[in-house]
Amino acid sequence: MSIRLRLAAQFGAILVIMLVLFALAVYFVTQQARREEFTQSLFRRALVVGHAYADGQARNSTGQPASYRQYLRQLYRTLPAEEGRVYDASGRLVFREGQRPPATLLPSTWLAEVRRQGRAILEPEAHFHETVGLLYQDARLGPLVVVASSVDEEGRRQLIVLRQVLLFGLLTAAALMSVGGWLLAGQALHPLRRMVGEVDGITATDLSRRLTQAEGRADELGRLAQRFNRLLDRLESAFAGQRTFVRDASHELRTPLAALIGELEVALLPAERPAPDYRRTLQSTLDAARQLSSLTNGLLQIARASGDPSQVPMRPVRLDELLLQAHEQILRRYPTCRVDLELGEEAAPAVHGNEALLLAALLNVLDNACKYSAGATEPVLATLLPHGPHRLRLLVQDHGPGLSAADLAQVFVPFFRAAAVRALPGHGIGLPLTAQIMNLHGGLVHMASEPGQGTLVRLEWPVLPLASNR
Repeated sequence: MSIRLRLAAQFGAILVIMLVLFALAVYFVTQQARREEFTQSLFRRALVVGHAYADGQARNSTGQPASYRQYLRQLYRTLPAEEGRVYDASGRLVFREGQRPPATLLPSTWLAEVRRQGRAILEPEAHFHETVGLLYQDARLGPLVVVASSVDEEGRRQLIVLRQVLLFGLLTAAALMSVGGWLLAGQALHPLRRMVGEVDGITATDLSRRLTQAEGRADELGRLAQRFNRLLDRLESAFAGQRTFVRDASHELRTPLAALIGELEVALLPAERPAPDYRRTLQSTLDAARQLSSLTNGLLQIARASGDPSQVPMRPVRLDELLLQAHEQILRRYPTCRVDLELGEEAAPAVHGNEALLLAALLNVLDNACKYSAGATEPVLATLLPHGPHRLRLLVQDHGPGLSAADLAQVFVPFFRAAAVRALPGHGIGLPLTAQIMNLHGGLVHMASEPGQGTLVRLEWPVLPLASNR
């Protein structure tokens, strides 16, 4: 079932249920009001019967003709199947008139209830027939019980007409609501159908297309189109970055591979060569293989740092201990480089992270600082101190050639190398890898540099609560 049909059916069902409940309420309220009005009319007629009977008895006692019976016969012809009875104080039936055949005697208990309460209903209305009793007080005749009964034919006809009107109205309203619900659902889903058509036109080779957003539209479909366009922006950016990464990685891998192939082809020439030449070829081949291994390891680390954070094992890590470990490895790698560490008097709080990736980030920053500070008289300074109650900051200051503003804006692009350091060995993946690792750990990396003034690298991490550091 389509969404349009389902919406139209649900909309119509809700309205039909509401209308049915409303029609039932109208019918039962009308029926109750009609029943109450008919009951009150019977009590009024019972009172008239009492007046007529008492008046007739008074006329008879003065010798005047008893014309009240003719009056009562005319009275009972006004309602269908109407009957009137009068019982004296001893419970004896003294008067009966009406169009119905003789009926059974009324229960004495009910007549006693009428005398006690002043009025009563013999039985609830059944088939529109009802019987009521009224206590009529007369000074000469004493307390009389007047009984009136009739059939509410007018009420029956009115309720039949009301049922027909309500049923016809419900059927008409259901038909109109079905058509209206179908049209409204189609109008509401029109932007969604347009969005589906636009999505079908977006392919992996063309991520530049976007969903059309209605001007000033702030409903759910407008927000959906906005979120989807943002998703496309991220996908386009990721695809562009992937293509750039693959292109640059292919270019970087080509250089050591070309060197390997070239040296091996020279070594396989048929002409005999001196042993030092072979040693030089093997050394060049080894250097190219090491460069290729270093580049491959860097690419693997970038891929690992760019993956799903939930797949990377995390645990509390002490950065001060990790910094000491990175400092030891850097000194073995650059024996002539001096790196001074400045740590707080108290142990640094732990961070939630992956130890291997965090060590790679520290090594990349310290490696760049030592590599670009070669020949400088001042040492590289690494400072690890808390920054506020919830952050930990590492500052690494070198004394290299520095970077221009244009180069500084590109340092986190994979394989980018500033013009001032292109003569030095490297692949341009250290800082991008560091940025990926910091992003994976919810931290940040920032660089400040000026030509000839060295470079300051700032790393920041969120720390674990004190309970987790213990």
